[in-house]
Amino acid sequence: MRVLLFLAGIMMFVGTGCTREEEKELTVESDKQDEIIIVAVGDSLTAGYGLNEEESYPAVLGLKLKSDGYGHCQVINSGVSSETSSGALSRIDWVLGMKPDIVILETGANDGLRGIDPDMVEKNIRDILLRLNDAEVITVLAGMKMVWNLGPVYVKRFNDIYPKLADEFETVFMPFFLEGVAMKRKMTIGDGLHPNAEGYKVIVENIYPYVLEAVMKKQK
Repeated sequence: MRVLLFLAGIMMFVGTGCTREEEKELTVESDKQDEIIIVAVGDSLTAGYGLNEEESYPAVLGLKLKSDGYGHCQVINSGVSSETSSGALSRIDWVLGMKPDIVILETGANDGLRGIDPDMVEKNIRDILLRLNDAEVITVLAGMKMVWNLGPVYVKRFNDIYPKLADEFETVFMPFFLEGVAMKRKMTIGDGLHPNAEGYKVIVENIYPYVLEAVMKKQK
C-alpha cells in the first residue's frame, strides 16, 4: 500500500506540479494507511491496577513492538477495573469507534470471582466476538482460569468457555492470560492476582507471539 501511494504521489508531483508541502502530506497519509491499531480490551488486568500506566501490559507491548520493528502498530489500553464480561459487551460499540484492526480481549475474571453463571459469561463473550467478527476485526482471545475454591464443577464449566469459543470463532487464542504470573508473590502486587511490573513483563513475553500472529493475519 505504501509503495502504491508513493508512486501515486510521484505521478501527481510530475503531472500537476505538487508542492513540497503537498508531497509531505502524501507521505503522512501513506503512514496512516499502514498503521495497525491494536486495542487491548479488558478489566483491571489490562488496565494495570495499582501501577503506573507505562507499566501496564499494553504500554510494555507497544514498546516491544516498536523495538522489534513494528512501529506502525499502535497499542491502546482500553482496560476498565472491576469490569465484568457484561460491561465489556456494553461498551464494544465504543471500542469499535476507535477503528481497531486487532482487539486483544481479556475478560471474565471478575465474573468468575463473583460466581456468575458460566453460561452468561459464555454468552457475553460470544456476543463480543460476533460484533468484532462483523466489523472484520482480528481478535486475540486471552483465556482465563478460575481459582479452585469455587468448586470443580464451576471451575471446569468456566475454564472450558475460552477454548470452546476460540475454536468456534477461529480466533488467535492465548490459553491463559496469567500463565507464570497468577499466585506468584514475586509477580503480583500482593493479592496473588494482579500483576506487578515484573509480572506484566512476563505477560508481554507470553502474549507477544499471539499478537504477532494477529499482525501477520492483518498484513496478508
